[in-house]
Amino acid sequence: MSRCSWRSFASKVSSLRPHALAVLVATLAGCGGGSPNGGGFGGFPPAPVTLMVVKTTTVPMRFEFVGQTAGSKEAEVRARVQGILEKRVYQEGGRVTAGQTLFVIDPKPYAVQVAQAEAALAQAQAQHAQAKRNVERLAALAAQEGGAAISRREYDDAVSAEESAAAAVKLAQARLAEARLNLSYTTVTAPVAGYASRALKSEGSLVSPGPDSLLTTVSQIDPLYVDFGISENERLRMNRLIEQGKLVPPDAKRGQEVSLRLADGTVHPRRGKLAFIDARINSQTGSFDARALVPNPDGSLRPGQFVRVLLDGGVRPGVIVVPQRAVMEGPQGKFVYVAAKNDKGVDVALPRPVTAGDWVEIDGANQWIIESGLAPGDAVVVDGMAKIFPVPGGAPIVIDAAPGTDAAKGAAKK
Repeated sequence: MSRCSWRSFASKVSSLRPHALAVLVATLAGCGGGSPNGGGFGGFPPAPVTLMVVKTTTVPMRFEFVGQTAGSKEAEVRARVQGILEKRVYQEGGRVTAGQTLFVIDPKPYAVQVAQAEAALAQAQAQHAQAKRNVERLAALAAQEGGAAISRREYDDAVSAEESAAAAVKLAQARLAEARLNLSYTTVTAPVAGYASRALKSEGSLVSPGPDSLLTTVSQIDPLYVDFGISENERLRMNRLIEQGKLVPPDAKRGQEVSLRLADGTVHPRRGKLAFIDARINSQTGSFDARALVPNPDGSLRPGQFVRVLLDGGVRPGVIVVPQRAVMEGPQGKFVYVAAKNDKGVDVALPRPVTAGDWVEIDGANQWIIESGLAPGDAVVVDGMAKIFPVPGGAPIVIDAAPGTDAAKGAAKK
């Protein structure tokens, strides 16, 4: 090592602040120069790094949003008549079919009303029959001897009575239909097939029509809706990329495919389609409401789940991507290390400011899309950045061609 001891150097480094980088450089310079062969700075060996020569490529785009599942049909089951709730005849949270009985309201008062309406109808029908016979009898008398046997008024009164009796029959029939309908409402059934929620009223409760009439809900979950929001900034950015030709949207006939990432990180095996994106901005959320339709035949997804919506949004042609680990954050923003040769022919790593775009997943690894700062052919450091010590003129490096990577010795440009 040089004439300054390692312990002295370590004590100086431990007391430094970020603004004292210049002091550190001066200290290292005073401790001694690099190795005769142009190696490490201040006695440190060159950092072994792995390089990747970047090039333009076409990458699929995937946008991620927070969403919540909802039944494609959310049916409210409500009491339509007043009465005592006798029993619940379904399993809470279980699957039900359309028309299946869910609750039974005490039917006895409504059965009595049906009997009364049936009796009233029979009475009205009897009165109508009597009025009809009376009209027929008077009509026969009116036909004898020129109608001298009865007055015209008597005949008209009989006809009016028969018509009133006929109307009374229709009224009694309507009341009977109403009574039978109310009796049928004492059996509360599922309006759609799906999964029934918990019962909001227990047996013995008094239920009645009105705001407090909700008994439970039934959710149809195949297919399943997934509601999510697209921020105004994100929508504008996507439209701008399409206008600039930097984003090729998916085929309109095929539609945009949607995947769901669940709370445990797994991806739902069935893919869905984007149903719609609202043309208006939701004034409460400041985003565009969107909805996806996902098949759910096995019922593995339930309404109310929070999921990550993965929206396949076409492809980005002619872009440069680098591994996520190669992009670092500095005081002036994001940067990467690019390999080059200094005036002495030594391989060094130079920081290069970049503008990073979206993340994309390629072969299971996260990559940054680099919007600006890199050109095809640049050799970017993808491994060993932690060992690079930034110094003026570039940090000396040793290029390591690791198996299975695009790195190779001599990749650095002069």
